[in-house]
Amino acid sequence: MRAYFLAGNPVKLILTGTAVAILLQAAFVLSGFPTTLTLERAFPTDNLVELNELRVRDSFRHPRILQQQSSVASVANFPVQGTYDPYRVGLYYTKLHLGSPPKQYYVQIDTGSDVLWVSCSSCNGCPKSSGLQIPIQFYDPSASSTASLISCSDQRCLLGTQSSDSSCSSSNNQCSYTFQYGDGSGTSGYYVSDLINLETIVGNSVTSNASASIVFGCSTSQTGDLTKSDRAVDGIFGFGQQGLSVIAQLSSQGISPNAFSHCLVGNGAGGGILVLGQIIEPNMVYTPLIASQPHYNINLLSISVNGQTLSIDPSMFATSSSRGGTIIDSGTTLAYLTEEAYDPFVDAITQSVSQSVQPLVSKGSQCYIVASSSPEIFPTVSLNFAGSASMILRPQDYLLQQNSVAGASVWCIGFQKTRGQGITILGDLVLKDKIIVYDLGGQRIGWANYDCSMSVNVSTMSSGGRSEYVNAGQIGGSNSLQDECKKMILMMIVFQLFVLFVFS
Repeated sequence: MRAYFLAGNPVKLILTGTAVAILLQAAFVLSGFPTTLTLERAFPTDNLVELNELRVRDSFRHPRILQQQSSVASVANFPVQGTYDPYRVGLYYTKLHLGSPPKQYYVQIDTGSDVLWVSCSSCNGCPKSSGLQIPIQFYDPSASSTASLISCSDQRCLLGTQSSDSSCSSSNNQCSYTFQYGDGSGTSGYYVSDLINLETIVGNSVTSNASASIVFGCSTSQTGDLTKSDRAVDGIFGFGQQGLSVIAQLSSQGISPNAFSHCLVGNGAGGGILVLGQIIEPNMVYTPLIASQPHYNINLLSISVNGQTLSIDPSMFATSSSRGGTIIDSGTTLAYLTEEAYDPFVDAITQSVSQSVQPLVSKGSQCYIVASSSPEIFPTVSLNFAGSASMILRPQDYLLQQNSVAGASVWCIGFQKTRGQGITILGDLVLKDKIIVYDLGGQRIGWANYDCSMSVNVSTMSSGGRSEYVNAGQIGGSNSLQDECKKMILMMIVFQLFVLFVFS
């Protein structure tokens, strides 16, 4: 945009190039397409102003700008791939850029663990290819100019020993770790510090690149399902609450808010949205996090099927020394009910549809032969939590479709029974098609049913306590839909220009 100043007269702003379209669009909204915009002078044209006076005036403005920028943690946006469907992918993953120069790594999104780790160049048992059709990358600390090893004396090593099976080797003074996951797989390695490169957004949808030094794991050994190549990724992105989680590290540096959100697409090719920040949605409900727990435990009070509350003792869902409680975990594909609740839940579903389906048990799961390919004849389920927060489950949020039988559809209950652990786990089967907000600063979790192929609004809380809305309606959504919107706006602008030309 170029501006021509006419001395001694009111200043006219004459626009050229693409700036015409941008400002005409704004002008149309405000007052109907004026052809010129009048700029007001801060100083009268007939008074000469010394250069040092202008510098002093600007010097008052610059600290305010810097203060506004520094007081707001930026929102970081991550692309999401994968799907909950265990017959296709069975996990959601994102990509990160680590090191200098930055290299790209695909990592599973896991709210059930704390630490980010990626496979190292010296890894034993790590798959070298993936059935997900993504390239497998091995992290090499010696190839990054910003990488450094974490020693036993480093305070960050102490954070690791508090939140995981970390240890310190006296022989080489190197901070190491060993993780075991619920599916029996495991990994071990050592901690490194290096740069993570982020796509951040600060106010008015302005995007920029930022980097920060974080500690993460360099995996040298993997076991169990982690060694299989069919669903292999480069590592696991732990979103837990402990000190070595990336969320905790970035928020402590003031780079991102002490919150993150995801919205996982349940249909088609999957995908979704993952941001460091809070997704804003009017229908969001919140329930408190149970304090001092290693996982995201929330207080499930009851389960309702078709509006009828099941006869289950609420203490069966409680978090205690002997019971695991109810956990939100994006690293789990299905959902799991404590054994005391499982049979009443399945019985209520079966009773509700007994006149319309043929029940059968397949491989230990309760299934139903349904004439229709749609599961809409099944009842709505409500999980009722503390704080009057209910999570409404559609049939596809607790059922999985199996192979058809003689042309009829087979739907099976996706919830599995946990025995002897007193634990309920809400995995991707339940979490998909919902905005899930992990407000760690407020110690609460929120959710709302949502079409996760659409864009979302995001906010972050400034250090001054006010809410900053950024990138409203821009994160996520279909690119093709955004392109169509741009075309429509362009056509409107061209039409308005034509009208101005004809009638001026």
